[in-house]
Amino acid sequence: MKTLRPTRLVAAAALAFGVLAAPLAHAAKDVTFAVSIALETLDPYNTNSTLNQAAGKAYYEGLFEFDKDLKIQPLLATGYEVSPDGLVYTIKLREGVKFQDGTDFNAEAAKVNYDRVSNPENRLARYTQFNRVAKTEVVDANTIRITLKEPFSAFINALAHPAAMMISPAALKQYGKEIGFHPVGTGPFKFVEWKPAEYMKVEKFDGYWKKGYPKVDTITFRTVTDNNTRAAVVQTGEAHFAFPVPFEQAASLAKNDKLDVVDKKSIMTRYMSMNVMQKPFDDVKVRQAINYAINKQALAKVAFSGYASPAEGVVPQGVDFAYKMNPWEYNPAKARELLKEAGYPNGFESTLWSAYNDGTSVKVVQFLQQQLAQVGIKVSVEVLESGQRVQRVQQVQKPEDAKVRMYYAGWSSSTGEADWGLRPLLSGTAFPPVLNNISYYKNDQVDANIMKALATTDRGEKEKLYKEAQEIIYKEAPWAFLVTQNNVSVQSKNLSGVYVMPDTSFWFGDIDLKQ
Repeated sequence: MKTLRPTRLVAAAALAFGVLAAPLAHAAKDVTFAVSIALETLDPYNTNSTLNQAAGKAYYEGLFEFDKDLKIQPLLATGYEVSPDGLVYTIKLREGVKFQDGTDFNAEAAKVNYDRVSNPENRLARYTQFNRVAKTEVVDANTIRITLKEPFSAFINALAHPAAMMISPAALKQYGKEIGFHPVGTGPFKFVEWKPAEYMKVEKFDGYWKKGYPKVDTITFRTVTDNNTRAAVVQTGEAHFAFPVPFEQAASLAKNDKLDVVDKKSIMTRYMSMNVMQKPFDDVKVRQAINYAINKQALAKVAFSGYASPAEGVVPQGVDFAYKMNPWEYNPAKARELLKEAGYPNGFESTLWSAYNDGTSVKVVQFLQQQLAQVGIKVSVEVLESGQRVQRVQQVQKPEDAKVRMYYAGWSSSTGEADWGLRPLLSGTAFPPVLNNISYYKNDQVDANIMKALATTDRGEKEKLYKEAQEIIYKEAPWAFLVTQNNVSVQSKNLSGVYVMPDTSFWFGDIDLKQ
């Protein structure tokens, strides 16, 4: 049995959400987080939004969690063991924990949650994360046994992901498909109110199992979509924490002696995919030419104010099994030469869509447009609203119907493992609407390596398989590999215990506010 040393996991959940300061018997500690997008659902199993799941850490907890450095820690589990064939996971659960509605947390509660998400008929957004679960069984009140259909070496990573947090079975029974409006978990805070597009508020759960936590009374997640306004509300004291911070404002915010600007490396990679099923992107020389045509150092400076660095491979450093390679060289002459060899001596015309419409993304696609024009590639640019992105890109049913050509996007491997940096984006089984292979790239060797890596428990073998897959992808260039951006946040000096994690989620297990 692998006994996992509990670090301050529970505290972590508390940290993730900030709390405001209002008077109680003592002055209440009420924290406000200013975030960039609106929450779409409070059901962690039915969203792909990192922010939605980050906020969920206030009222929900999983059996495991990632700490602020993306390392796996126990939370509602105390240990586990895996069968030699990698198919059966036996997990011991923490005793004496209750949900916020008074329901006991136990093996039956865990089974209800995993049965729900692993059932394809429920059509939950995170089904792919759990589709290898054959069955979940109750061994005793505090032990569950999960049997997989096939080995999945990243399974504990999947259980540590916030998409695997425990919902009260009583609440699931009461609210059914409306559970996304009525969260009930075991976390340090309980749900108070959600006004979509405005804010979501939680308050201290007095029955929380981790004694002495949480240290603050409330957290409010306030949606502030405008970059400048998000920076301003921290300066005025209306919010205690803001993320992301406009890169161009970081330097001036740092001059405020009441604020701390935090600049950390992330695993958020930015790339431009190319639809390899469509001319001229079906030619590897064209795709390589586009990589040579873009000055990544200049892009980092112009669009990210220096808070980014050229991509060093397919999967960013900081993700387990990421293989580091040299950034693609900026060489316009080589780009023109390759375009000529491919039969496009005068370049060509195409379209470039951005998955986002924020100020930084607009700068990125305008920069890409200018760089490509210098080697004869003329692109029209369009930044998509979220609804347009879903309709035009994510819900396309057949590859031949896809209108996307070049597509600027970003991704963080939120399970902390290379599988989630490769399989959803670059495997042949991940074409929309299933996952996010917007380049419609398929390489049989890459697909085989990804599946073999999931099946093996030999770390050396996994490393070899993932290395080979990443080398093939980098050379075949279904993307223009751009930059890995930094996480830049700002917070009141009175706030402590809040961190932006490498995958852009939040850890706030030790959140506290100095009065």
